Amino acid sequence: MTFHGTSERHSFTIYSSSAEVVAGSAAWLGRGLSCVCAQRRESDARPSFDLTPAQEECLQTLQNRIDIAYDNSIPEHQEALRALWNVAFPEEELRGLISEQWKEMGWQGKDPSTDFRGGGFISLENLLFFARNFPKSFQDLLRKQVGDRSLWEYPFAVAGVNITFMLIQMLDLEAVKPRTLVGATFLKFLAENDSAFDLLYCITFKLMDREWLAMHASYMDFNTVMKATRRQLEKELLMEDISRLEELPSYDLLDQ
Repeated sequence: MTFHGTSERHSFTIYSSSAEVVAGSAAWLGRGLSCVCAQRRESDARPSFDLTPAQEECLQTLQNRIDIAYDNSIPEHQEALRALWNVAFPEEELRGLISEQWKEMGWQGKDPSTDFRGGGFISLENLLFFARNFPKSFQDLLRKQVGDRSLWEYPFAVAGVNITFMLIQMLDLEAVKPRTLVGATFLKFLAENDSAFDLLYCITFKLMDREWLAMHASYMDFNTVMKATRRQLEKELLMEDISRLEELPSYDLLDQ
């Protein structure tokens, strides 16, 4: 895999036996990701929370997005992938939807569609939303321009897919009704802003990178960083007097 580092690209081989360690491994996206993000805790067994009609409608709309798998035969999906490249590397022409160039963004190989299996089409939409609404933060993370970076950095794009998956699990978005307080709280934000999931994704990506830098993490620490990110995010979402995602402390990490 090729990593887009602070000033140069580093390459190394990922072995499937390292499934729970390396974010760029296809096996990690399957078995390992469930270990990191989908852990069940006793607190998850709470009774479900009632929803307003508006919240039910917003949740169903979001669930419909989550259910869409990435399909490289669909023109809309192809165009979205091209659009992601164009906003990420406007100075470099993409030679094809299957190209070694994709490794520059932190995909596992030359075909990004193989990495979307962990997050579906919504994970591509999340990346596009991030790039278009917070271009400076997006570029800083893509090119690892901020902070004292590790020699072995996390792969940007695959980390993004993992963040999408983690948020779906944390917020219990595939349930008919939220079964956790953090999930119920998020639906209040979603009812007020239909882009709330995409915005929370951007906040989470920056928060994850802050945790990464604070821990002086390397690629073997990615699981630990993701767990710390989830804990901090849950804490912020449950803070009193927060009525909009823009009021979360970690929102201030984002630069336009």
